[in-house]
Amino acid sequence: MMTLLACLPMLAGGALGAVALRRAWRSPAAKGAGYRTLGWAVIVATLVWPAFLLGDTRGPFIAVAMLSVAALAVVATGATVRTGRAGKTGRAGRASDSLAPEPLDRPTTRWRSILRWLLAGPIGMIAAMAVGICYAVWVPGEAQTRLLIGGLIVPVVWGGAMAWTLADNRIIRATAVLVGTALTGFGLAILKGFA
Repeated sequence: MMTLLACLPMLAGGALGAVALRRAWRSPAAKGAGYRTLGWAVIVATLVWPAFLLGDTRGPFIAVAMLSVAALAVVATGATVRTGRAGKTGRAGRASDSLAPEPLDRPTTRWRSILRWLLAGPIGMIAAMAVGICYAVWVPGEAQTRLLIGGLIVPVVWGGAMAWTLADNRIIRATAVLVGTALTGFGLAILKGFA
């Protein structure tokens, strides 16, 4: 019964965080910073407080599930269905005019290719390891459970870093975020130490 009652605030927190992040996405940069801060603060709080109420192991996992459901519901409310445009047909007979935005056709240089490869590979892996180690150090619970979950987080974060790095046209922003994530994660882990 306690778990069911705790799910409602988790759903509300997930929905509030997703709405704030969506407003940050749609707002101008200066106004969006407040929404972005609020959204991430609510999401982090929604992930942390269930550990104290439902236990070290069950609480965060239930919070992740409820937060994902709430965020998906918020995203689904903004979905619109559009009809396809009649356009030119390509060699395969499909319409070449797509509703999906195309990536920018920017001429690539050797240094950009090398940096993108480094960000998707080793730098992304180091940032993912920093997140996994920081999780294992700071989250309460048994040491074996924290190490296992931290290890399982690493490939997921690394995959996200790869996808984002290869899709983002602003390579300097991706570099700053991944290097900052690695430094912050390892720094926080060093501050507390594994116990």
